[in-house]
Amino acid sequence: MSVAGVAVSPDHFIGGRRVASDARFEDRSPIDEQVLAEVARGGAREVELAVEAACAAFPDWAALGVAVRAEHLRRLADLIDANVDRIAAVECLDMAMLERSLRARVIPRGARNFRAYAELAESHTERVWDSNGTSNRVVRMPAGAVGVITPWNAPFMLSTWKTAPALAAGCTVVLKPPEWAPLSCSLLADLTEEAGIPPGVFNVVQGIGEEAGADLVADGRLRRVSFTGSSQTGQLVATSAARNLVPFTAELGGKGPLVVFADADLDAAAQKAALQYDDSGQNCMAGTRLLVEEASAGEFLERFHRSVDAHVLGDPREEATTISPLIHRDHLARVGGFVERARANGDRIVRGGRLAEIGGLWYEPTLVEPRSNDSEIVQQEVFGPVLTFQTFATEEEAVRLANSTRYGLAATVYTSAAERAERVGRSIRAGTVWVNCFLVRDLTAPFGGIGISGIGREGGDYALDFYSDLKTLQIREGSTR
Repeated sequence: MSVAGVAVSPDHFIGGRRVASDARFEDRSPIDEQVLAEVARGGAREVELAVEAACAAFPDWAALGVAVRAEHLRRLADLIDANVDRIAAVECLDMAMLERSLRARVIPRGARNFRAYAELAESHTERVWDSNGTSNRVVRMPAGAVGVITPWNAPFMLSTWKTAPALAAGCTVVLKPPEWAPLSCSLLADLTEEAGIPPGVFNVVQGIGEEAGADLVADGRLRRVSFTGSSQTGQLVATSAARNLVPFTAELGGKGPLVVFADADLDAAAQKAALQYDDSGQNCMAGTRLLVEEASAGEFLERFHRSVDAHVLGDPREEATTISPLIHRDHLARVGGFVERARANGDRIVRGGRLAEIGGLWYEPTLVEPRSNDSEIVQQEVFGPVLTFQTFATEEEAVRLANSTRYGLAATVYTSAAERAERVGRSIRAGTVWVNCFLVRDLTAPFGGIGISGIGREGGDYALDFYSDLKTLQIREGSTR
């Protein structure tokens, strides 16, 4: 099958070979809603085969040692770099992220993930100390076969974000890609094979979340489960993993505050606020709640509207486009439903609030001024091009509003005062707080959420520890009496 001129298999990848299913599901492009592929619809049978393959491959992969595994991952990183344009073209058609963004930063980040974890695994130093007449070491042991479920926004990169530390730690992987954008993960499977990673070490089961995904996380042979998606689905995955006492990590939804103080660079803050509409707001880290100090609210809004006016809704394959369509017609209905309920609630629609004139799955960049901080549009994740606007009078009020939802994934603050940056940055409850910047990531830093935004941390040694069982090895030399 060819997508954007690239050969892509719509079948599963299990034990180093392609496996078909009798049942299929349609994968449509958000750009024109045309069918891209009839994808294998996996279920209990395919999950059984994939987990069996991962368990069978685990002892030899774990026994290879860190250095040999790292070489495999570096070869895989090189292959990703060599295929950036092909992967970007497929993922652009499949989930409609801007193709230039995919080429410049998103797909290359996948290669960086594998290189980073190869290096981190190799550079790990065991903790060693003496105690009670014994020498002690903390040893990392590969956990086993793991299940990974990734979302439809940036599926290739987010799959590498999870599978790279798992493979570096010595685990084997069964990946369930998102049904709304599954094709780039199929390309990742091809590249693992080309990199010489042994059969069964990396497996892909295509399918629907409620079917293949549910069967995967319920399999008691898995020793870790990692999930990224909505908070509601995360609760279901956590419950299933808990039945088998399987350690679980989840990066879930966000409702991030973007806090702007009067002493901030308002041009920079307004431009960054308008940037939250990128990818049609389908980013869990986005600062969707604009909280602006009253003294500068008018000035900020003028600058913000100018920046939003410069956006271009269009085909994500075209260089001029800055806002792409939403992923799926069901998701369009969900986003529109939030706005219509806000309108009915008496919240003021400052701009947007409707399907874009170009039709299709494009929704206008929307700004809502809520009647109350308790409004649904403030408290619930929309995951679309919809921001809210509120003002505050004091620093204390800004922090209170920032912390007033159940979410806590990320936050952004703009201020020119160093002491305030430190104070507010520490006071906001979120896994990541950016000050005078946004979406700047260090792969060694922990990443994850607070509250209903997640459990556990990914990134750096935090991820390698998650995919490992830690053992204390305690030795007394000489007599054991």
